[in-house]
Amino acid sequence: MIAPARRAAYEVVRRVFEHDAYADRALRSAVQGLDDRDRALAQRLAYGTVQRARTLDHAIETLGKRPVRKLDAPVLASLRLGAYQLGYSDQAPHAVVDDAVELVRRARLERAVPFANAVMRRVGEGIEALLASLPEGPLKHSYPDWVWDVWRRDFGEDEALELMRAQNEPQETVVRLVRGELDGERTDVPGAFRVDRVDERALAEGRIWPQSRGSQLAGLVVGSRPGERVLDSCAAPGGKTTMLAGEVTAVELNAARARELRENIERLGSTNVSVVEADATALPPELDGFDRALVDAPCSGLGVLARRPDLRWRAEPLPELQLALVRSAAERLRPGGVLVYSVCTLNADENEAVVDASGLEPEPLGAEWPQFAHPKRPEFLLTTPHRDRTSGFFIARLRA
Repeated sequence: MIAPARRAAYEVVRRVFEHDAYADRALRSAVQGLDDRDRALAQRLAYGTVQRARTLDHAIETLGKRPVRKLDAPVLASLRLGAYQLGYSDQAPHAVVDDAVELVRRARLERAVPFANAVMRRVGEGIEALLASLPEGPLKHSYPDWVWDVWRRDFGEDEALELMRAQNEPQETVVRLVRGELDGERTDVPGAFRVDRVDERALAEGRIWPQSRGSQLAGLVVGSRPGERVLDSCAAPGGKTTMLAGEVTAVELNAARARELRENIERLGSTNVSVVEADATALPPELDGFDRALVDAPCSGLGVLARRPDLRWRAEPLPELQLALVRSAAERLRPGGVLVYSVCTLNADENEAVVDASGLEPEPLGAEWPQFAHPKRPEFLLTTPHRDRTSGFFIARLRA
């Protein structure tokens, strides 16, 4: 009998690589009916396997003597999951091998069972030494080469390696307190509490919202006040939107995400927010004269790779879109209005280069939040997973 957590993790791995599913959404359905312990194990196995896919494929090819591109997808998913457990966990090797083989059998690929068994045994015998022999870099830590190149350019080789290591490990669990009280540890970001786990009942009742310290910092930097008109250009799912005071107009292009945004606004009791379905690069003419704007733009997401394990394999920089969003929002501010640009990525092309190209004047933030000051451009903020133990965010406050 296959362990329930392994079965769920296998389903997630297959959906991510065969159907281009998002790992977190695939996990939600795969773990239904499992207890808390098995849910946690399934997440660790699934996320780790997806994150480490490049390294695992190298191990399978080197030790198994077969190119992964020639393997049936269900077989490859089983081998990846098994190799992850053999290389990165303390689970009993015989149980891992047995379950990997049984997963292939249940996929109705009986002809591949002897092959899977042989490969898993070779991997079990050799993966520890193979991993130890790999040179420091993107193959050892399982990242695309382009991410390694960007981080070496922006942070230097030592910090790039620290970033890669940090985003292969689970992050702290942090929630924003919306109302009431909670059992958690206060952090260096007001309203952000470190917790052992998310209280699902408190979340359903709108008393808390799961949100990293870096993300909450971006919402706080906006600094909106009652009586002001505030534009949130890329609002869904609404974590930062519901932090904003004043009369807030939340813009979302995608209908499904707009629906989710409305549901979250209602749950969190943000009666000051109205949702407009529109393209934030071409806003309706009536959206004008705002005191403040938040542009939390789509990006490559290189600061949230720990939380979104599949993102490293699909990420792409979006500087042209980001600049268009900043310029569009800036045009709708009153003279002297304030715009906050934030992105959950660590890539100068999408961070300070976008601000520089906008022509807007930065308001210095480093003195206000010295612990998060950008190391090269202290007028900006930059949170990083390896230094701050939170998601990576770039934040700039600009004057129109």
